Amino acid sequence: MDLKVSNGPGPGDERTTSLLLLGFLQSCPHSCFQRELEALGHELPGHLFHDDELQTDGNRCSHFPLAAEAETDSERQEEAVREVARQLAQIGDRLEGSIRPGMVAGLASRFSVRSLSEEDRRQCLAAALEQLMQTCPPDTDHEKTQLLLTMLLAKKIADHSPALLRDVFHTTVTFINQNLLAYVRNLVRNMD
Repeated sequence: MDLKVSNGPGPGDERTTSLLLLGFLQSCPHSCFQRELEALGHELPGHLFHDDELQTDGNRCSHFPLAAEAETDSERQEEAVREVARQLAQIGDRLEGSIRPGMVAGLASRFSVRSLSEEDRRQCLAAALEQLMQTCPPDTDHEKTQLLLTMLLAKKIADHSPALLRDVFHTTVTFINQNLLAYVRNLVRNMD
């Protein structure tokens, strides 16, 4: 499926980025925020969270007998996004140690301030990301590393303070759409 390229994020981009981050976070089974993540998945538009049971052959159980035959472009794109999320989570496992607990605690403390605006939250996230990027070798794929570290920060903050998951999730999706949208589009397009 070809994604439309525009100057800013559209509703499809918001959905794609939400699905990417949701899939990334779902790939962290030992995190403290699984209950909050499940609730968030049910609240997101577009049925991003599936109640289907995963069968032993890797397929999802469906209540519709012809569901496999009726797979749409949207479902194929959703699966491509989920695959990208799984791959990024595996790579992220190796980078996770580069995020200091003190940084996570500081970000969680800032995100806990209810009067902090969405823009201020994005600026906190951007400042932390900039700090982390300075520790990365210069030969790394800048955008990929930035995306991974952004999602890892969201994971670490939510793991530190599960009640912040919803705010962290929305701030991270907005941040990715503002700063890494073209990269996310290309990742999904290349998987499709």
